Amino acid sequence: MATEPETPVAASAKEPAVPSLVDRYFTRWYKADVKGKPCEDHCILQHSNRICVITLAGSHPVLQSGKVIKSISYQISTNCSRLQNKVSGKFKRKSENVHQLIFSSLLLSGAQFLTELAPLCKIYCSDGEEYTISSCVRGRLMEVNENILHKPSILQEKPSTEGYIAVVLPKFEESKSITEGLLTQKQYEEVVVKRISATTATS
Repeated sequence: MATEPETPVAASAKEPAVPSLVDRYFTRWYKADVKGKPCEDHCILQHSNRICVITLAGSHPVLQSGKVIKSISYQISTNCSRLQNKVSGKFKRKSENVHQLIFSSLLLSGAQFLTELAPLCKIYCSDGEEYTISSCVRGRLMEVNENILHKPSILQEKPSTEGYIAVVLPKFEESKSITEGLLTQKQYEEVVVKRISATTATS
């Protein structure tokens, strides 16, 4: 029997099934239709220490059934690569677990500054589609996840954990205001439901 294609609702419904460690230490925020592109939703995991982990939301086209990632690139333009991001100063990653990020972040220098719309990477799929993943929050780029370059499939298999895109550190004075333009988990779920209802009504 053929397997039914996975819908955005089914994909988003899977998110609560990720390890409880994520929800224990992080607050989930969402940016829907990034840069006006339908369903290209991002998820921002905000830790109590201000650190924001940028990931794909469950409804993003890249995470839908049948999508195959051909490659991922942190080369944003000819003169800009997120891989060239060099952080120096009193900065130390005290934990290798992305869900227990603890940073000493005084006197940082060299880290690339990102605006909300700053591109982080580009994802190329086997069907010819290309997706640009944005920061969604203002701050300093602390690190990018080079593991997804070598094994793109982990971005789809574990988007909220090993398949994260990047880590951003907002300014202290902006750590609360950066979420003003983002959606809560409940608001995001409402957006996804409305999309499905609209699609059903027109089909």
